[in-house]
Amino acid sequence: MKLLAHVCCASCWLACAPRWDQAVGPTGRWQGFFSNPNIHPLIEFRRRLKAVRTVADDSGWPLVVEEGYGLRRFLDEVDWRGDDRCSDCYRLRLGATAAEARRVGCDHFTTTLLASTQQDHERVRLIGEEVAQRSGVAFFAEDWRPAAEGGHAEARRRSLYRQQYCGCIFSEYERYRDSGLHLYHGRQARSP
Repeated sequence: MKLLAHVCCASCWLACAPRWDQAVGPTGRWQGFFSNPNIHPLIEFRRRLKAVRTVADDSGWPLVVEEGYGLRRFLDEVDWRGDDRCSDCYRLRLGATAAEARRVGCDHFTTTLLASTQQDHERVRLIGEEVAQRSGVAFFAEDWRPAAEGGHAEARRRSLYRQQYCGCIFSEYERYRDSGLHLYHGRQARSP
């Protein structure tokens, strides 16, 4: 098997890579592909990309990076007014991965989203299969969520950046809207 693996973040990549080694076997190969136009703001995008590049450098794992910050692309291709923006986002990233897999001669593609306990695993799988039918590149799907905590632990051990929300501006809003994080509450009265 020649596998191109969409990489969403360093933690999930660390969880999945050992399983990909087993899946491709001794005669196969896999490589990572960072394509995440959903990640906003720009500083968040840079933090995640830096962590992924650090993993690639430290581990010797092959990585292709879609360099551009994809704010406009994300907003153009995802119906952010509707309730199905996550499906659109999955389709956007998996479509880019399948196209790159085809370009570099891989016969399968997958995603680290299948390791995240925060993603809709079934929806990712169904959209992966839909993209596979359109692209002619097979989608390799397994449930890697049991390995997620190990990936997070390894990212902590390596002092890698670990994100606090999915990536898009809407998930950031949902993550922090009910918190008091970074709110100014005025001067506090001091006790004598």
